[in-house]
Amino acid sequence: MMSSVPQFIGIEDKIVGPLTWKQLGWMIGMGAVLLTLFSYVDTTLFIVAGIPIALLFLVFAFYRPNGFSFTTFIFYAFLFLFRPKIAVWKKTPPKLSDREPVKQKVEIPVIAEKRMDREKLIALARILDGQEGK
Repeated sequence: MMSSVPQFIGIEDKIVGPLTWKQLGWMIGMGAVLLTLFSYVDTTLFIVAGIPIALLFLVFAFYRPNGFSFTTFIFYAFLFLFRPKIAVWKKTPPKLSDREPVKQKVEIPVIAEKRMDREKLIALARILDGQEGK
């Protein structure tokens, strides 16, 4: 019985044109911030402040460094900045109560090495070849 296997499960679904849900959310957020900024400041200040804000939202929506979304990239950057850079392994000795009892060594008997002379080898080869009686 054949069944179809889903492919491209790592790719997000396109919702509006080439935009995914996340990208569409960032674009709506950018529009809301720019509209709010436009209603509270004059045109010159809006242009000066709006360009960096729009670029920031565009970066969050579309830029994917090393295949990660930019929000994930920023999260990992903060983790890298604030975590210790040196890993030190300090082995602590086990407590006496944690130790297992010492087991006695069991001696395994050594099996004598088997030897095969030429005649036995030829007889075995004839048996394997099916020429036993010939």
